[in-house]
Amino acid sequence: MHRPPTAETEVADELAAVRPGLVRRYADALPGARAAVLTRLWRGLAHEPLPWIVRREPGRDGLTLRLADGRRLHGPRADPYATGAYVTAVRLDGTEYDDPARLMTDLAVPHSAAFAAELGHSAASLALSRAGRPHHPKEWPRSDWEWEQRVVDGHPFHPSCRSRPGFSVADQLAYAPEHRPLVELELLPVPAEECLVTGVWPDRLRDGGRVVIPVHPWQAAHVLKRKGVKGTEGAGRLVAHPLMALRTLALPDGPHVKTALSARLTSSVRDISLGSIAASAVLSDFGEAVAARTDGLLHITRTLGAVAAGSPDLAAVLRESPRPYATAGERVVPVAALATTGLARSDAWLAALARLALTVGLRLLELGVALEAHGQNLLVVLSPAGEPRRLVYRDLADIRVGPVRLARHGVPVPELPARMVTDDERALRRKLFGSLVAGALAGTAGSGPALRAALETAARDLPRTPDLAALLGEPLPAKALTLMRLSPGTSGDQWAELPNPLRAGRL
Repeated sequence: MHRPPTAETEVADELAAVRPGLVRRYADALPGARAAVLTRLWRGLAHEPLPWIVRREPGRDGLTLRLADGRRLHGPRADPYATGAYVTAVRLDGTEYDDPARLMTDLAVPHSAAFAAELGHSAASLALSRAGRPHHPKEWPRSDWEWEQRVVDGHPFHPSCRSRPGFSVADQLAYAPEHRPLVELELLPVPAEECLVTGVWPDRLRDGGRVVIPVHPWQAAHVLKRKGVKGTEGAGRLVAHPLMALRTLALPDGPHVKTALSARLTSSVRDISLGSIAASAVLSDFGEAVAARTDGLLHITRTLGAVAAGSPDLAAVLRESPRPYATAGERVVPVAALATTGLARSDAWLAALARLALTVGLRLLELGVALEAHGQNLLVVLSPAGEPRRLVYRDLADIRVGPVRLARHGVPVPELPARMVTDDERALRRKLFGSLVAGALAGTAGSGPALRAALETAARDLPRTPDLAALLGEPLPAKALTLMRLSPGTSGDQWAELPNPLRAGRL
């Protein structure tokens, strides 16, 4: 009987054509990749408000989910903060599933078919990422982009952690940071009168009366469907290293360029809205001003210039590298890459990181600024001995700003996009706690017990504010990533309430 092709077989066939030397390693990586995606999916099934799950029944042998149609889904106890691939199989009415795509297909809930395809692509793409993973030497990277390339598995809690629909195997090898490519950007000249430009757009990206916009080569080929110009070596040629965001790349002379890339990566299409281009300079100045109130514990990478040519599909942002915020011997490391250092195995080190991050995050929240401090946006400056000293934050596009709190502290509210502005205390806390605690710190800790120990120690030294009381005493908010993928008609973030790791602790 002929079996239809799966994402795994399609990737294997493409890989055999473009990089045959990786085929065996890819096949060997598939079981672990399936388990990693299944573990992320099980977290969502166990903890998110999915309407077709009517009851969750913990037991000695694990967790049973009662479905609205009477079926039972059984798996291990679900640690919402675990990052290891501890779920190798679950059972749906007695049938065992080790493949997340097949499980979601057979659950047959609303919108599950599309999500199942996405899960299959995520597992196959994750296996591809792991197949190309080099052996990391003990020495730490010297370049900022090398740290980013160490993050092979993507988002630590998202079932679609490596889903890249629209990207072929050749595209992933050519553009994805974990495969360590060099990417040559297309350069599209556009008449200046057709462009919205904010900040200072550099002379090297101007051509008389035209603004030269760096364009990701995938975007040029698949969305804009036109080629840009390419300079010769040393004369306008832009060759860069892709960072974790994939559409953001590090230029050799320092700055990072955020390109428009109209492909859905993980959850959503990552375009660059015209509103964010218009607000970029104001937002950058505002970020620097509030960071100045942290006594040097936080730096914001400045937006140098931004441009759009009438559409989110043709836009770019130049942002300074975080590198200048490290002195001699220090390193600036994205929080998502900290797990590759070995430092997170120390309880004392985790507590020090949590204390620093919560001190900064809660201080800004009290001022009226909620950072989206997930492992990609938040970076930590490490001393030569590896101790966390300061934080660096990049990409202010998704922060939330509370005018009432800002006014209380005498901080004027700049002209920002309406979606950024809210006085809803729950929304402000969700933004910070969901990204920083349930995201960056949980992903670094790797388990509920480790996260609890770090937070318990760190919280003893923090000022007793209403925000801290909410963090210590209420369920921990986290984006309901599985629910969001199964709710294509619902815009915006949806949320889950996770068991608070500190609820049982004593402070």
